[in-house]
Amino acid sequence: MKKDIHPAYNPVCFTDISSGARFIMHSTMKSRQTEVIDGVEHFVVVRDVTADSHPAYTGEKRFVDTAGRVEKFQKKFARVRK
Repeated sequence: MKKDIHPAYNPVCFTDISSGARFIMHSTMKSRQTEVIDGVEHFVVVRDVTADSHPAYTGEKRFVDTAGRVEKFQKKFARVRK
């Protein structure tokens, strides 16, 4: 393996804004904000959506208006067909 080509592996705390959940792990990501957790300095990376709040993982159902999207598409490209 070649030396000095891999990025640094840092302790990181990913914080979910919507649920407030925190995920502590190691990553190559960095941020300007740091926090000391259990005596170790972690980079804090803030996320809007994580596995704790994403509908695919929580089972929450969301209604998507697909009929409106199809009509917009047809209206937009109707003038191209003529």
